[in-house]
Amino acid sequence: MGVATLALSGCVATQEPAPIIVPEPEPEPIRPAMYRAMPNERFPVPPVNIKRLEPRLWRQVVDYPTQERAGTLIVDTPAKYLYLVREGGKAMRYGIGVGRDGFSWSGRAVIAYKRKWPTWTPPAEMIERQPELAPYSAVNGGMPPGLDNPLGARALYIFQDGRDTLYRVHGTNEAWSIGRAVSSGCIRLLNQDVVDLYGRVPDGTPIVVIPDPSTAIPA
Repeated sequence: MGVATLALSGCVATQEPAPIIVPEPEPEPIRPAMYRAMPNERFPVPPVNIKRLEPRLWRQVVDYPTQERAGTLIVDTPAKYLYLVREGGKAMRYGIGVGRDGFSWSGRAVIAYKRKWPTWTPPAEMIERQPELAPYSAVNGGMPPGLDNPLGARALYIFQDGRDTLYRVHGTNEAWSIGRAVSSGCIRLLNQDVVDLYGRVPDGTPIVVIPDPSTAIPA
């Protein structure tokens, strides 16, 4: 009887385990053609990590009534947008990253000149703060162009009253930084966007930078 009992006990049905529910992965966002890789550049530019870029920051034409004439660049520092004013109350809008606390600049100036794949030369004040940048000083010839260069694929040089402000409009591969205040005062666009902007604006283009009180340089 004991053996039979043991045999029967081995046949008792066990409760079926609850199924493991594996959540379906989120679909990959569709990357706009304008943010694909640029293999024909001097230094091939990788595609934008679109997961790190809010759609509102994508390059797009928007309504933008303004008293500034067509062809003017307007940097809305608080909103993190750069506008290239067009006729008919329109503008091409680009998402940007701007200067962090104490490093932003504002005012009226011009794009004195622009460069493809520029050399980066940190100013003396930056080298004082970050001595590790000394190898890239003007005396040492600056940092050669390339994907690791902080100025990226293009740079537009901002001058005011004939003098270099030391601020630039430039490129970056760091999609996460667009829409934030992270730089040492310069205005950064995705490399794909700065290449587009470079082709639209000539030397001498006026630029207006709207201040952000939260990141303004103290008077």
